[in-house]
Amino acid sequence: MSGPQLFTPFNVGKLDLANRIVIAPMCQYSAVDGCMTDWHLIHLGHLALSGAALMMLEAAAVTPEGRITYGDVGLYDDASEAAIARTLDSVRRWSGMPIGIQLSHAGRKASCEVPWKGGGQIAPGADKGWQTEAPSPAGFLPDDTPPTALDREGLARLRDAFAAAATRAARLGIDAIQLHAAHGYLLHQFLSPLANHRDDDYGGSLENRMRFPLEVYDAVRAAFPADRPVTMRVSGTDWVEGGWDGEQTVAFAKALEARGCDAIHVSSGGLSPDQQIPVGPSYQVPLARQVKQAVGIPVVAVGLITDYEQAEAIIGTGDADLVALARTLLYDPRWPWHAAAHLGGHVKAPNQYLRSQPRQYKDLFKA
Repeated sequence: MSGPQLFTPFNVGKLDLANRIVIAPMCQYSAVDGCMTDWHLIHLGHLALSGAALMMLEAAAVTPEGRITYGDVGLYDDASEAAIARTLDSVRRWSGMPIGIQLSHAGRKASCEVPWKGGGQIAPGADKGWQTEAPSPAGFLPDDTPPTALDREGLARLRDAFAAAATRAARLGIDAIQLHAAHGYLLHQFLSPLANHRDDDYGGSLENRMRFPLEVYDAVRAAFPADRPVTMRVSGTDWVEGGWDGEQTVAFAKALEARGCDAIHVSSGGLSPDQQIPVGPSYQVPLARQVKQAVGIPVVAVGLITDYEQAEAIIGTGDADLVALARTLLYDPRWPWHAAAHLGGHVKAPNQYLRSQPRQYKDLFKA
């Protein structure tokens, strides 16, 4: 009898993964001036022992103004790069798990308070606030300070910032890059007609709205070593009438595939406060399935994936090639261990924890 599909090996580009479980990027809002702190070492350290196949570091802003909050991690100067290096040096000393990073710019959703203090936008000139920038001068919420619309010089500056961050990621030995074009942040703002009201080559038609995200992809791909994957995270729909949708996502995925993109991670929403999301177990998996049926590159599914059989079914039915877990792993950092025990799979555990293997799962730590 064959083993569970969730624990079969997989390749993203030339990156070898031990199973199909990815730790999704999760912002911690605990950086200081863009620099990781000891919290990140604690947080990432125990996730690196989880038995997942790949750990994606949280969104790293490519400019200071691209941070969602003043507590966001950055990868835009020597100090922020050195802080990530210190964290990774410690994590890698005890874990061989591949590590990727998500590169991002929050666009009009930047300059916000941390979530546990309300999360609202902080106005320019106020303590810890700054002027935001976006494709068009329309704020996320009606009372937000309108962003500055990016001109050609601004677009070039941000393309260069993404490429520079990719160069820093390469120096850090990062195994993979994910570009964040989801959840209402800058690249998603260019894609969606609800946020992109431009009348130049970067707005209007689908081809024009895809132009800047694709240019950013090209710049990052050129700056990152060819043998390491560059992937993209997208929102498969805005969940708003007249917004970004599955059909446009498929067109974008095909354009990325043609450029050599190594994988696409399909999430949803985040662009408009008018979104109506039918939240429930696997509610985003149909979006991943739609993309999976249209392209040949690996597809990652995410969203309320909490049950072991649920994750196994997503992989086993071919809806996606990989599942990404976020809040599930915050709640249970050993979820991959427990999934392997339940499904009859195997995971790698550190030597220090081998004696914790339950008697009834004698081959759990066989990997």
